[in-house]
Amino acid sequence: MPLTPIIIFAFFLFFTTLSHAEERLYKVTYVYDGDTVKLRPLGSNNAKDDFKLRLTEIDAPERNQDYGLKSRRALIKLCQGKNIIASTEIIAKDKYQRSLGKLLCNQVDASLYLTERGLAWNNARYSNDVDIYNAEIHARVKKIGLWADNYPIPPWNWRKMHQP
Repeated sequence: MPLTPIIIFAFFLFFTTLSHAEERLYKVTYVYDGDTVKLRPLGSNNAKDDFKLRLTEIDAPERNQDYGLKSRRALIKLCQGKNIIASTEIIAKDKYQRSLGKLLCNQVDASLYLTERGLAWNNARYSNDVDIYNAEIHARVKKIGLWADNYPIPPWNWRKMHQP
């Protein structure tokens, strides 16, 4: 059998499998801060199934940093509630063993939502999402949220200054 038909077959098999992949649905059971939540698979009542998800694409202020509580409250408003269904695709684990992925709450991208409101930085080091990048630029220009401050401290710098 020539190599080309095998490659074509493998290609179609791969994308057919992807198109039938089950979407993972969750409830947000806790919001730690503006970029970390606890998820439980929909239909589960067992806390042992819960896991931490660190949102990709953004870095939100820490809870005890300026705008940290506002960022957390905005994420609670968007993602936590009786009629809110969250979905994510886990892409990796970080050094703290948190799952990493994009979070959608009732089909709204949580990272974009927070960035548009000036409650998170586009994490340019790890993100290539043009919409989130543009949302940060827009929020900066309009002085929305944390961009109302003349010199907001990025969370990665704040964490360095407040290490134990």
